[in-house]
Amino acid sequence: MIPIAKPILGAEEMRAVEEVIASGNLAQGGKVHELETEFAEYIGVGHAVAVNSGTAALHIALLSCGIKSGDEVITTPFSFISTANSIIHAGARPVFVDIEEDTFNIDPDAISERITSRTKAVMPVHLYGHPADMKPVMEVAEEYGLAVIEDACQAHGALYDGRKVGSFGAGAFSFYPTKNMTTGEGGMITTDDGEVAELARMTRSHGSKQRYVHEICGYNMRMTDIGAAIGMVQLGNLDEWNGRRIENAKTLNAGLKDLRGLITPVTRNGCKHVFHQYTIRITGEAKTGRDKVAELLGSNGIGTSIYYPIPIHKQPYYMDMGYDDTLPAAEQASSEVLSIPVHPSVEKHDLEYMIGIIRGVIE
Repeated sequence: MIPIAKPILGAEEMRAVEEVIASGNLAQGGKVHELETEFAEYIGVGHAVAVNSGTAALHIALLSCGIKSGDEVITTPFSFISTANSIIHAGARPVFVDIEEDTFNIDPDAISERITSRTKAVMPVHLYGHPADMKPVMEVAEEYGLAVIEDACQAHGALYDGRKVGSFGAGAFSFYPTKNMTTGEGGMITTDDGEVAELARMTRSHGSKQRYVHEICGYNMRMTDIGAAIGMVQLGNLDEWNGRRIENAKTLNAGLKDLRGLITPVTRNGCKHVFHQYTIRITGEAKTGRDKVAELLGSNGIGTSIYYPIPIHKQPYYMDMGYDDTLPAAEQASSEVLSIPVHPSVEKHDLEYMIGIIRGVIE
């Protein structure tokens, strides 16, 4: 089986963890600070704040940017549920706008139509590792005085006009095991705003800057030094691994082009797509539907997954809250997308095998 994801963990990570265990300093400490420093430098921002998950990074970034009860945050419905749930956790209300058909990212032209007096932020998602179109997003945010929180949980190292995602507003990254780099479980907030960073550090640790002095009501969302030690090794390999993902995607694009009913991923000019996922579309022109294609690939030893089969605004919880939006591009994408293996452990012979099987199934 060629798995849809495969974390790369080896002897370096094991040694790093052993060193932390031997030190006896397991909770947030020197290794976390080291990872924060290196990650901030990698993204090109002044501050990085490590937390225990990507969801925590989104939640704390929102709170640190001043989002509170009664506010509205404009975002995309085509993402993992944590994007919208983090807004709920902050006490605010997600407001969904439709997506671009080619990149699956938020449509910047739709944002201003949904802005009200309660709108306080916009949360673009750099889905699958392709940057959202940040120039128009930042322009509308500046025009209306909105905070920008980038959901970069799938986009470590992605570039937009030469800048790393997570450097435009407050960035939120996930280090879940299937991501382009991992800490086992964990996340990171990135920002150039010192006040946002300070609030994030306090919020992750029960509202405390000084031990047993609690200035705000915070949470326990700290990263461990064990996770940070893994992350330091992973960060050192990130660009190489992203390069393999990009080359694998190029091979797949070349091998799958011109298939009737199959659309391969795009990379917009001026963007670096880091292919957290390689996501094709199986359209109505295909003789075999998306779900049947997934079944046939699985029976031939090719792992697949659907990210995401139900857009957030159609999830039962959100429907129960009264969401009744019609967002056709997101809804259409949910019925057509299928992700296939692109991770760095996929070898040339795996790619050739996948291309052959997929062409056979589609044709």
